[in-house]
Amino acid sequence: MLRFMPVGDSMTIGSAGEHTWRYRMWRHLRDTYGGPFTLVGPRETLHDRATDAPTSYEYADPAFPCAHLAGWGEGWQHMVPLIGEAVRSCRADVLLVSLGLIDLGFYTNADQTAGNVRRFVAEARAGRPRVRIVVLPVIPNVRAGADEPFAAQVARFNELLAKTLADLDEPRSPLLLASPPPSYDVNLDTYDGTHPNASGEHKIAAAFADAMHQAWGVGEPYPYEG
Repeated sequence: MLRFMPVGDSMTIGSAGEHTWRYRMWRHLRDTYGGPFTLVGPRETLHDRATDAPTSYEYADPAFPCAHLAGWGEGWQHMVPLIGEAVRSCRADVLLVSLGLIDLGFYTNADQTAGNVRRFVAEARAGRPRVRIVVLPVIPNVRAGADEPFAAQVARFNELLAKTLADLDEPRSPLLLASPPPSYDVNLDTYDGTHPNASGEHKIAAAFADAMHQAWGVGEPYPYEG
């Protein structure tokens, strides 16, 4: 069985009442992968905006394997000390990682964040030497559209991310950079300028699905074109 672990911040954990891109990805793989698979991770909840805590289990589909390693307000630096044990204990084969916005917005600059990417990869491989990792760059958000210095940090980090993954890539534990959704629009694909709505969830899932299909032959291209 192939085990996928979604890793991310608020855009990955999602909140009560949302499907999440994790769910869209699971539905797509269920229809196209052609073999046994599941989602794994040490956490299962959604973020509850009423209590501002990750306490909700309000998933729309009871069949959805809701495990993940994601948290509201968490970034690369928060995941570095967690990822090794999570990969080891959950026997994750593929990590689907969407991180960076929180780091750049609150904790670290682009160069420091890229350093945390390196530490994350090292820890993940220490937990499972043949783990495969797909990483989504920081995608458009409302702050980058209004704050030029922040936008510059996002652009620099995305460049450093590509170089870091290329530098650390190796045959037994391949690293894959997903392409940002080309039509992603903060006015159409988010509900607040940052967090994805239904169309945004589909587009993020498509970025991961298409990258894995093109590079590794996993599943099929994502059919959503909204």
